Amino acid sequence: MDTTQRIEAALSDALAAQQGMHGPPRLSEAMRDAVFPGGARIRPQLTLAVAQACGADDLGLAAAAGAAIELMHCASLVHDDLPCFDNALTRRGRPSVFAAHGERLAVLAGDALIVSAFQSLAAAGADLPQRLGPLLQTLAAAVGSASGIIAGQAWESEPRVALADYQRAKTGALFVAATVSGAEAAGASSAPWRALGEWLGEAYQVADDIRDVAADPDTLGKPAGQDALHGRPSSAAELGLSGAIQHFDQLIAAASASIPACRGSAQLRTLVRLQAKRLVPVELARRVAPGIARAPV
Repeated sequence: MDTTQRIEAALSDALAAQQGMHGPPRLSEAMRDAVFPGGARIRPQLTLAVAQACGADDLGLAAAAGAAIELMHCASLVHDDLPCFDNALTRRGRPSVFAAHGERLAVLAGDALIVSAFQSLAAAGADLPQRLGPLLQTLAAAVGSASGIIAGQAWESEPRVALADYQRAKTGALFVAATVSGAEAAGASSAPWRALGEWLGEAYQVADDIRDVAADPDTLGKPAGQDALHGRPSSAAELGLSGAIQHFDQLIAAASASIPACRGSAQLRTLVRLQAKRLVPVELARRVAPGIARAPV
């Protein structure tokens, strides 16, 4: 089973366990629409890649941890799109969950995905309690109101927020969870892997800020111009498009350099490089900031 198949299977199993045979069918449909078809699945990919780099001989727990993080990500997107936040009618090129299923089911679907994340991870780690405890703590911290994605959403309701604090919570928290969980699932020390998640998380948010300004809605698969519309902090607004692209390149270089020496380091650097090219393609950078020289990634 390759990485993609392993991730999709873990997500399917998690939803099946949460929904059961007698649950509300419309809620089940809304939950599936939130998760499938997915995006790049970069977070669970990172979890599995780090677990392999740390010498994991059984990737089942790492796949469950990665799937739990992806479920949290999907839940956050469902809630992001609600009328009380972005009021976005599309996501990944399709109707958003609230547009397709209504606001009440979208709220419940997002909540149920959060429960599913913890339930599926707890089930997968039941036979390895010494690893399960840290994994659950890592997942909770990545979501919580102190510095997780809930805090990231809540910062949008504050009168002022530092861009770095906003990005660290809004996007960085789940990336840190992805790299740290990969090590924890393998029974290895997670400390050397935290920096990779931090750099990649910030890079992904900067890329999202760039694309929100420079990409068209068809390419994004969701409405563009949301940061300006909602008055949200943005690297593109603070640094300009040229400055944001240069900052993105620096973050990707730092992420690649932070990968610890291990047998999977080359694979991880390839993953980082491919994601960088996908997020801010050369063509987009040339179109919106033709005067800058980009370092190779």
